[in-house]
Amino acid sequence: MEIKQLLTFDDVLLVPMVSKVSSRKTVDTSTYLTDSIKLSIPIISSNMDTVTEATMAITMARLGGVGVIHRFNTIEKEAEEISKVKRKQNVIIDKPYCVPPNFTLKQLSSFIEEKGVSSFLVTSGEKLVGIITKRDFQFETDQDKKVSEMMTKDVITAKKGTSLEEAKSVLHKNKIEKLPLVDAKGRVCGMVTTRDIMISESYGSASKDKHGRLIVGGAVGIGSDSLERTKTLIDAGADFIVVDVANGYLEKTADTVKAIKKAFSIDVVAGNVATKEGVINLKKAGADCVKVGIGPGGACLTRPVAGVGYPQLSAIMECSGNGVPIISDGGIVKSADISKAIAGGAETVMIGGLLAGTDESPGSIITKESVNYKFYRGMASVDAFADRSFKTNEVVDIEGYTPEGTEKLVPYRGSTVKIVNNLIGGLRSAMTYLDAKDLKEFRANARFVSLTEAGKKESKYI
Repeated sequence: MEIKQLLTFDDVLLVPMVSKVSSRKTVDTSTYLTDSIKLSIPIISSNMDTVTEATMAITMARLGGVGVIHRFNTIEKEAEEISKVKRKQNVIIDKPYCVPPNFTLKQLSSFIEEKGVSSFLVTSGEKLVGIITKRDFQFETDQDKKVSEMMTKDVITAKKGTSLEEAKSVLHKNKIEKLPLVDAKGRVCGMVTTRDIMISESYGSASKDKHGRLIVGGAVGIGSDSLERTKTLIDAGADFIVVDVANGYLEKTADTVKAIKKAFSIDVVAGNVATKEGVINLKKAGADCVKVGIGPGGACLTRPVAGVGYPQLSAIMECSGNGVPIISDGGIVKSADISKAIAGGAETVMIGGLLAGTDESPGSIITKESVNYKFYRGMASVDAFADRSFKTNEVVDIEGYTPEGTEKLVPYRGSTVKIVNNLIGGLRSAMTYLDAKDLKEFRANARFVSLTEAGKKESKYI
């Protein structure tokens, strides 16, 4: 049996070359997640329950990357997180939240808490009869008072199909912040808000769909509810689906991809695999992108438990160039790792641990011996496996489960924005060293040299 010597990120360095690129600011870090989804930066926040829910996904999309909402929730809860992202920065809201005129203030308050917004259109059937905002009820104490008694009735509207520029003109002329869109019969068919316009224009590099909404992905498994979950996530606005399985070589993984592609018109990311054979198998099943990485993640125990894996840089190099974009998933602990992953052939990288300790990740800050931390766990950990029964009402057998993930505290790191900007800054720097104005040139110009133990020490890797 021939045993190959394979390499990971710390085993190599990129070789510099004479460069005409004079500034980091001039390089283009845009890439494609799939053939139809373009990102301004090649970073995806991982579909882990201690990494990505709506807050993280919103931040990542605004920065030009994207987040994937995890599946360790009920179908309805995951769809709700997707919906929050799609509504957060929506220049034209297709389905604005509406309440009936007979709602009481108590019911309205409950609805506000559930939806996370404080302004609603008031409709009788589908017909617009008013609008109620926070200023209409903020000092009201009578919890039984009806919305019809507090709402603004003379609402300025615009016709269905009104362009963004026309809407901006109406908002400015009438000094209003919300403009409902109605059809010829007065039925609500959308809304434009000043706030959303201003937010959208302030994030010029954000990842947006054709309607100006932030892009977000949703994860599904390979169980019996995969198609039901997929449909619900698509209805909530998901732009792509991630078939999330630790072992992407299972026949059921490919079967799930095939079923989703047959039933729905949506891009599908599938994984994880670490070899050319695995990529081609998922590509044939219909995957539009493949996740690459078996065991490199900081919260993954597949290698010490199962003895299975593939050094990440070699996995990337083997899996790239097979007619489908790949994501390097796992093992990113510094900006240099992103540079090497992209240079090795990945279109994007997926990050978990580096983002788990940020303000935007789910969970509270934990203080231990005067140091702040946040909780981070692999999705194949005992804790995550047990928690699944609580969140999804699924019956699980803890005693018969061998974990391939771990739980740990990671240092609190503050803002995701700062971390991502620093990571992209490192990639930009690497591009200037390799005379690359964009990532395509970066890959073409890349040459690696391997390191001895002394070389790793000199490079501050050990």
